[in-house]
Amino acid sequence: MGGNYSPALWLGLTGTPLMIAMGQVLFKLSSRTTGEFGVAGIVALLLNPLMIGALAVYGIGTLVWIFVLKSVPLTMAYSFMALTFCFVPLLASIFLGETLTLRTAIGAALLIGGMIVINS
Repeated sequence: MGGNYSPALWLGLTGTPLMIAMGQVLFKLSSRTTGEFGVAGIVALLLNPLMIGALAVYGIGTLVWIFVLKSVPLTMAYSFMALTFCFVPLLASIFLGETLTLRTAIGAALLIGGMIVINS
């Protein structure tokens, strides 16, 4: 798949979707303590350590992604973002107790197959 890229670049291609997925799990955990929509609720949410962590993970992922895009064609790089749809169910199962289904596994396999087709 792709060209002759460094291990660091491959780490960025796969690590960014993982960080985005981790951020989603932290957002979900943050939502459990969210109050009503309004100034007080927004301030409380912004001060929530889980929310701060989610924003930090997203921010770091975005910075890594910018360096990835410097070296990889956008059409190749963006196909790797499909991995978020594989990582989110897996992390949701581990950290939120959500059920992994056969449909989810088949969908993930199809996404990975699509990535292989796009990048070969």
